[in-house]
Amino acid sequence: MKTKLITLYFVLLATTGFSQSTSEAPIQNISVDSSVVYRLFATKNKYTFIKLNTRNGQMSHVQWGTGTNDSFEYPLSDISQVSKNDEKNGRFFLYPTTNMYNFILLDQIDGRVWQVQWNSEEKNRMVLRIN
Repeated sequence: MKTKLITLYFVLLATTGFSQSTSEAPIQNISVDSSVVYRLFATKNKYTFIKLNTRNGQMSHVQWGTGTNDSFEYPLSDISQVSKNDEKNGRFFLYPTTNMYNFILLDQIDGRVWQVQWNSEEKNRMVLRIN
C-alpha cells in the first residue's frame, strides 16, 4: 500500500510539473472596464502583444525585449473598421485561435469578424474580413 501511494505521489508530481512547464502564453488579464480605448492582447510569443484600438479596430504589433533594438511597435492595420461617427470604446475585441499567429477580431456591436495574422515579416501580416 505504501509503495502504491508513493508511486501515485510521483506520478501526480510529474504531471503537475509537466503541465506548468508547457504553458505557452502569459495569463491574459482583460479589464472589465469597457470605457478603455486601448487593450493589449498576449500572443503565444512571450515578447509579442497586439495593441487594439477598441473604438475602431486599428491594431499594432508591440514587441518588448531586453536589448537596445529589441523593442518596437509597428502597425498591423491602420485602417479604421468603422466611420468616425460609429466609433465607441469597447466596440472591438480580439480572440486567440489555436494558431499562434492568428486572432479573430470581433465587432461586438454588429458581429462582423476579421482574421488577424501578425508576423515580424510584413509580407506575412494580414487582416482579412471573414464573410
